[in-house]
Amino acid sequence: MSDMEALATRSRAASLSLQTASCKDRNAALSLIHKALLENADKIQQENKADIEAATKLAESGALSQQLVKRLGLSGSKFADMVHGVKDIEMMDDPVGKTTLATRLDDGLDLYKVSCPIGVVLIIFEARPEVVVNIAALALKSGNAVILKGGKEAAKSNAILTSIINDALSQSKTISKDAVLLVESRTAIDELLKLDRYIDLVIPRGSNALVRHVQGSTRIPVLGHADGICATYLDEKLDPEMAIRVLIDAKTSAPSACNSTETLLIHESHISTPFFGSLVKKLTEAVKTVPNVSAAIAHINSHGSHHTDAIISSSKENAESFMRSVDSADTFWNCSTRFADGFRFGFGAEIGVSTNKTHARGPVGLEGMLIYKFRLYGNGQCTQDYGAGKKSYVHEKLEVDEAKFQI
Repeated sequence: MSDMEALATRSRAASLSLQTASCKDRNAALSLIHKALLENADKIQQENKADIEAATKLAESGALSQQLVKRLGLSGSKFADMVHGVKDIEMMDDPVGKTTLATRLDDGLDLYKVSCPIGVVLIIFEARPEVVVNIAALALKSGNAVILKGGKEAAKSNAILTSIINDALSQSKTISKDAVLLVESRTAIDELLKLDRYIDLVIPRGSNALVRHVQGSTRIPVLGHADGICATYLDEKLDPEMAIRVLIDAKTSAPSACNSTETLLIHESHISTPFFGSLVKKLTEAVKTVPNVSAAIAHINSHGSHHTDAIISSSKENAESFMRSVDSADTFWNCSTRFADGFRFGFGAEIGVSTNKTHARGPVGLEGMLIYKFRLYGNGQCTQDYGAGKKSYVHEKLEVDEAKFQI
């Protein structure tokens, strides 16, 4: 057995144990992690500083982008937000064991659809060492084990954060420290992607090249997005002042973010106006004129990345048509595409962003770490008891009791 298979086996064992851990136990583990992070703040800052210094030298030589360097920091409010996020997740309602459907198939034969953890989740990410803590907290709260593979530019930060989390979990009586594991070797990625026997979901967070490599290298389901080609459409009737304010935020607040507007579609009636005419001259590569909202929808569905798209309009009818017809994870009316974010959506933290049409789409928070199982409670019934001339199914809808299966 290779080192990576052995690691994945440990993670699988931890995930099976987590599935039976109570909400109280999972919350207690998060409390231990929160405390440990605060107690080890100086160690974290020291290791993070070393990463930043090394990355800065690489950036100066052109071997690393300045954008990655900017994402490495863990000081000030960023550290505080990271630690506070653990407590926020601890305080959330337990998402595990909730009944979303209840049906009586026959007397004494009741079917329930119940939320449950996915199992083992592999997260591959670049820079942003706070991801270690965010993902670990979300995974534990939802009863999942997680394998983390971060970028070499944040190696020391990732290692110290994972070590602190492991030490905290070692104080738990019910949850194994193997519930959160870190892989440091870059060559490990391709081997891990072959371990579909142990790993249930892969979430790549990083460059287009990373995401596309993962998507093309595994049989494990992949949750993510390779592109963030977001569009904002300026409809025929709108408030010009609102439009420009939203556009400035959608593009300039974080130009390289995946939820930043990349394409501006303008109703052709605006082109003759001085204001929009000057706008088009400045942004010719990013601007296209369209005759109506239907054309805008068609363009986005053909050329967008199904991430986030917005319409600025005074027409509720056009806005509803746009949001209903655009085939994207997020569709917005009269607001910036930059709102497509797990924290802004109130998810506490974000596991990633998905443009997939799977169990989770858009900014993925705690709920995206869950799937479901069907539980059927019987009393000796057999399928041969039902059919022509025999018993019939009643298929009676039952009242959903969300607390029924919570541990």
